[in-house]
Amino acid sequence: MTLADPAGPAVIVDPFSSGGMYAPAFKEAGVPVVAVLSSPDMPEVYRASFHPEDFPEVITYDGDLDAVVARLRELGPRCVLPGAESGVELADLLAEQVTEDRANVPATRAARRHKWEMAEAARLAGLPVIRQICTDDPDEVAAWIEREGLQGRDLVVKPPKSASTDGVTRVREDWREVFEAQLGRPNQWRIVNDRMLVQEFVTGVEYVVDVFSHDGVHTVTDLCRYSKVDNGEHMAVYDAMEWVAPDEPAVPELVAYVRAFLDAVGFRYGAAHVEVMLTEDGPRLIELNARPHGGGQPRFCRVATGDSQIDRAVRYFTGAGELPEHYELQNATLVVFLISRAAGIVRNAECLEEIGKLATHHAHVVGVANGDRLEVTKDLLNTLSLGFAVLAGPDREQTWSDYQEVRRIEAGLIVTEEPAP
Repeated sequence: MTLADPAGPAVIVDPFSSGGMYAPAFKEAGVPVVAVLSSPDMPEVYRASFHPEDFPEVITYDGDLDAVVARLRELGPRCVLPGAESGVELADLLAEQVTEDRANVPATRAARRHKWEMAEAARLAGLPVIRQICTDDPDEVAAWIEREGLQGRDLVVKPPKSASTDGVTRVREDWREVFEAQLGRPNQWRIVNDRMLVQEFVTGVEYVVDVFSHDGVHTVTDLCRYSKVDNGEHMAVYDAMEWVAPDEPAVPELVAYVRAFLDAVGFRYGAAHVEVMLTEDGPRLIELNARPHGGGQPRFCRVATGDSQIDRAVRYFTGAGELPEHYELQNATLVVFLISRAAGIVRNAECLEEIGKLATHHAHVVGVANGDRLEVTKDLLNTLSLGFAVLAGPDREQTWSDYQEVRRIEAGLIVTEEPAP
């Protein structure tokens, strides 16, 4: 048995997106961080967030797992954690062989990455879940729809191993066309969709529960409420995300459901990001992402709660203090996601800088410049490429008033059709 060395480096697999925050945080605590890349060919969406200068050593996995395990055993790490979705499976495999006393349950590894498997694990544990089928056969879907009495009802088609709403499509009678269009094709993480997941469409309020777990104890770092909207033919486009006060009535039920679910999928160590729809019948799992909340969320969580998944991980793996089981809300905090309603050429991106003058402005990012081609917003990655604003302060009403101002400013963005060649 290979145990974690409490004096060793931290290992982060695919330190991209919010996972890139581990390196400076551990470094500040005096702990070096080694990066493991899960593929020699880094996904394009992650390139801008990878900073190789943060790591004394970068190890690239090229299919030879034994070689990576051997090198990590030489280094004697204190933990092996995934930084981004692409690193979840490899981090689990490595932790099982390198830090066995700080690893998740091997038998339920698939349930921490595959959306069908995670829902099945929840169902087998007695938790209510959304009705679904995962198959490569559209005739099986047709039979399932009839068997479940879902004819004429809205459904959701999505890849079972993707993230950030990539490929998530709301359908009804046209489900077969969408199903077949994605089947057998690579998603944004270059994983071929060998099967597709089809679910009943449920309504309610969507939340995300962020945790940091140690030895199976799931501490809640924050809880946020999503607002999503349809943008033309694209469903569930991110509109806003608000940190929720821990004394809101919905919180205990959501936290209890998520803790039971994490036990069901054998999640014991690290950060997790669990999306749940609170329906009129109670919580229903949307999906688990067994890594930190993406998009730099831990940075803004510090403003909202004074803490984050990254900070708790560093404190735990360096022995620097006790971890609370819950969180407190120090500032009303709201992320407003910019939405592109039309495709074309951006003519006045400077108008979006007015967001910086709002009373509750904390930060904003504009990802486009004049002359750039802008696509219609369809998923989270698409949203983040356009930009977002973070509003924070003691007055929740003021943040929502400024939300309206962000939408007013956004409406002034001029996008014109691309000139014919």
